[in-house]
Amino acid sequence: MQAITERDLRSCFVNCSKGDARRLSLPKDFAESPWDDLDFLGWRDEKAPDRAYLVAETGGRLTGIALRLASAPGRARGFNSSSLCSVCQTVHTGGGVALMSARRSGEAGKQGNTVGRYLCADLACSLYVRGKKQTLLGNGRDDGFPLEEKVARIKANLDAFVASVVA
Repeated sequence: MQAITERDLRSCFVNCSKGDARRLSLPKDFAESPWDDLDFLGWRDEKAPDRAYLVAETGGRLTGIALRLASAPGRARGFNSSSLCSVCQTVHTGGGVALMSARRSGEAGKQGNTVGRYLCADLACSLYVRGKKQTLLGNGRDDGFPLEEKVARIKANLDAFVASVVA
C-alpha cells in the first residue's frame, strides 16, 4: 500500500459523515505504519472499543470504511475454539477474529442496511500473511500457497467486501 496522509485518510470514508471522519482516532503509530507490508490500513479505535476502521486502495482510489464490532453478550468464545478471518484466511483462537459490520454507503446505509464479515480482530491481516505477526497458533494457516497468491487473495476478498459496502 502507498503511504497516505491524514488528510487523504479522513476524506476517503464512504459510510460515515465528514464530521465523523474528522473526529475518528487515528492509529497511534500512523506515521510509522509499515506501508510496504500493508495491503490495507486497519485499526481499532482505542477511545471506542466497538469501532474499527479500514482504508484500502480499490479501483485506483482510497476507500475508507467505518466498522462496528458485533457483541454477543454471554457468549464468550473459549480459548480452545478457533475462527477464520474471511479476508486473509488466518486461523485464530479465542477472540482473535471478530464479526465486524459496516453500514452501507448511500441510501441503503440511511435505511440501516449493513454488511458484516469475520475479520482479524486487530485488522492485521497483511502482517499475519507475511509472517510479521503471529497468532497463538503460530504463523497462521500455512496452506502452501506462495506469498503473492496470499496477497492476491487478501486483495480479492477485501475488494469484494468494499464493493458490498459501496454497492
